[in-house]
Amino acid sequence: MIVIVITYEYRLVCRMNIRDLRYLLALAEHQHFGRAARACGVSQPTLSVQVRKLEDLLGVALFERGGKAVTPTAALDRMIGHAREAVAEAEAMIAVARNQRDPLSGRLRLGVIPTLAPYLLPLVIAPLRQALPALEVEPWEDQTAALLDRLRAHDLDAALLATDVDGPDLASRPLFAEPFLAALPPEHPLASREVIAEADLAHDILVLAEGHCLRDQALAACGQGGALSGALRASSLPTLLNMVAAGYGTTLVPGLAAGSAQDAGIVLRPLATPTGRTVRIAWRTHFPRSAAVEAVGDVIATRLRGFAEGAAAGMV
Repeated sequence: MIVIVITYEYRLVCRMNIRDLRYLLALAEHQHFGRAARACGVSQPTLSVQVRKLEDLLGVALFERGGKAVTPTAALDRMIGHAREAVAEAEAMIAVARNQRDPLSGRLRLGVIPTLAPYLLPLVIAPLRQALPALEVEPWEDQTAALLDRLRAHDLDAALLATDVDGPDLASRPLFAEPFLAALPPEHPLASREVIAEADLAHDILVLAEGHCLRDQALAACGQGGALSGALRASSLPTLLNMVAAGYGTTLVPGLAAGSAQDAGIVLRPLATPTGRTVRIAWRTHFPRSAAVEAVGDVIATRLRGFAEGAAAGMV
């Protein structure tokens, strides 16, 4: 005779569901019932009732409620990692099933760095829709470190970056090379030259704030160790370009942004030593829909084929 013992903990697990864990995570993120409910696409009473049922089931308070403010408790702080893992694993199961049916359909959350997003996305969105009509690409713009964190937390499915990725949990492939061009005010002494040596830009080069990979790449290209003459640390590439156009200094501009720089009245010149960055697409090694990531990468690489040579020659 086989005796099956059903423990209290097992009964708890059976009564929990992924939907309620999603409500829990949304409330922990937004710390507001109304915003969390909107994020989940349900009414506020529905979310509130289900979270309260989950607290009753677990026997601990997960949130401290005070007026409109909702604050996670210490108990939730210790549990939330497990909740994220449970939801991620459930979504992975769904993705595996979908992948077996059609890996090129459904939503693909794609992170893009800020110095790339406004220039690349307008070029590739239409080709992506044409080549992959059943795939819904959702772009998310953020700095490299934040994108990698979101990728590892399963909040993104892939990311377009301009740096290598570290760790066995992530894979990546290069898509295209993007050359840098010297960006100068029209009245700058170097503007009359046909080719610019990177070292000549060093004394008045403007860079982005820390956290942008383009900052480090520009400083490395110009031989700067980090001590800069100017006080400006722009948070966006358009701000940087507008300051160059105003005569505040020089900078290096990625090739895809060359059109915007020229529209601002900036003089662009090729560099004496060809310098640039490699744009690549990254994803989790065990992401079940890697075929979709590869397909997106193929479309982008095809759209930008030959771009490096054209940009380096000033034909961007």
